[in-house]
Order: sequence, then structure tokens, then C-alpha cells
Amino acid sequence: MPLPASSPHDHTPHGHTIDSAFDRSAIERDRVDLLDSLREAADTRVLAVRRDAAPVADAHLRLVSVPEIVDALEWAFLGRTADGAGALLAVLADDAELDGIPDAAWMALRSGGGDLPAAEAEVLTTAVALAGWLRDAPFCPACGARTLLGQAGWSRHCPSCGRQHFPRTDPAVIVLVTGGENDDRVLLGANAAWGGDRYSCFAGFGEAGESLEETVEREVTEESGVRLRDIAYRGSQAWPYPRSLMLGFRARAVDVDEARPDGDEIVEVRWFDRGEIAAALRGEGSVQLPGPASIARRLIDGWVRGDA
Repeated sequence: MPLPASSPHDHTPHGHTIDSAFDRSAIERDRVDLLDSLREAADTRVLAVRRDAAPVADAHLRLVSVPEIVDALEWAFLGRTADGAGALLAVLADDAELDGIPDAAWMALRSGGGDLPAAEAEVLTTAVALAGWLRDAPFCPACGARTLLGQAGWSRHCPSCGRQHFPRTDPAVIVLVTGGENDDRVLLGANAAWGGDRYSCFAGFGEAGESLEETVEREVTEESGVRLRDIAYRGSQAWPYPRSLMLGFRARAVDVDEARPDGDEIVEVRWFDRGEIAAALRGEGSVQLPGPASIARRLIDGWVRGDA
């Protein structure tokens, strides 16, 4: 059933919109019977996730009823829709098919999340992050025993050593570096993993004992040779690849002439002016930029608009 109740393709009684009224309802997770009761409720909607992808049709997530899910690996509680119906996550095998929703196709969060309505993209990001943890971390990292799910899929309890485990989130920074008299240029790097033809902001994971600002300085200097000043936080984005929280920053280069690629991870660095980036955003020329779902794109868009 398509999520938007107003869609012309929605002819089912269960069509529903996931909008800003969607409630994670985390307080309910301690109910020991929550998953069982919701699986029995006729109005419960289910978001199926296969690796990092979910069913999409007509640019909207497609939810199904509980009986349409066969052989789910794990279940978890996502929250409540605007009318109070429960929403569940069903984690499926990597080769799962879409038999129950033949008019939909699997869409990966990375490639298509930016095309979804904001509320749906947020729910899909949560579902992909939680599904990855449920699928990949069934054993206790302390003693190796198989754990038991709790809190409606949001925690694990080890029956052997008694430890409790939760979905892990790793902090990572992503940085838009500007230069020139009026921040009229931006420094982007081409990653070797992208074939050298896509340019983006500089990013990396925080290390033990580092502040985020120290991570920003280290990563940018390592990858581009540029020293920084005026480091400022700009926003964050959950990014479950595999379990990151991307923390976005802006910073100014101390000396624009210091820019050089590390030659390993970054194969090229270039200074771009606003006209060049604006043209690339319009799809003109050969320069490729990050996809619309990413915080990197948000940082670049803000700079092009002239945001301070």
C-alpha cells in the first residue's frame, strides 16, 4: 500500500502518510508484548528492508501488512503513524523478493533517499541503521554468546555474561573547506574509490581521544595538505554505512596554495568557484558532485546559496 493517502494509486484501506507526525514512541519499547501484539493487529504497517534497500513505488515507500511478510530474519518497532497505527521493521534476507508488492522495486537509501519526502527518508534511514545492527550483531562481543532481543528490537541482552548491548553509532566528520578573500572558492577532493571523477567534501572517522574539531583538522590536513581556521559546526545526518553519524562542518583554509592530494585515498583536489559548482549542480560539464541524499551535498548547496 502506498504511504500517501492522497496518491491516485492508493486504492487500499490501509494507505497512510508518514509525515512529521510520525512518532518513534520510544517509551513503548519496554513493553515485552509489543512486537507480538502489533504483529496481530490488523492495521499494523510493515517496512521491509533488504540490506540498505526498501520497496519504493511512485517515489514513496511502500508498506505492507504483517501477513505479507514471509521469513523475516528479525522484527523491530519503528513507531506510530499519525493515526496511531503501529509501524514495524521486517529485516529480510539479502535475496528476498517483492512478491507481495509487485508494482514496487527495491531502492537503496544511498542512491534514492534524497528523492523521498523528508519524513519517509528519516524513517528509512532509521530502518536501515537498525536492520544492519539486528542482522550483523547477534552475538555478545564480550563473551561470544548469542544474545536475546529486547526493547522491541532496540537492545540485546546476553544470557551468559549479563551485558546489555545497543545499536552502535560511530561519529564521523565531513568538512566543506572554503578559501579566498570572501570564501568565494571551495576545495573538494576526488576519492580513488570513486574513480577520480566525483568531487566531494573531506570526511573521516573520529579517533579515540579526539575532539570533533581535532578530527576535522587531522582529516583535512591528511587528505588535502591544507591547514584550517574558523572551524564551525553546521549540522548532522544519520548515515548507516555501516553505522555512522555524519557531523558537518565548515572551515577556512589558512593558505589556499597548500592544497595537494594525499595520493592514496584522495587522487585530486581542486578549488572551484561558485559558477563552476552551480553549473555542476545543474548537470552541466563533467564534474560530478555528491548525491542529494547526503550532508555533503547540503553543505555544498548552502555555500552556493551564499549561506554564512
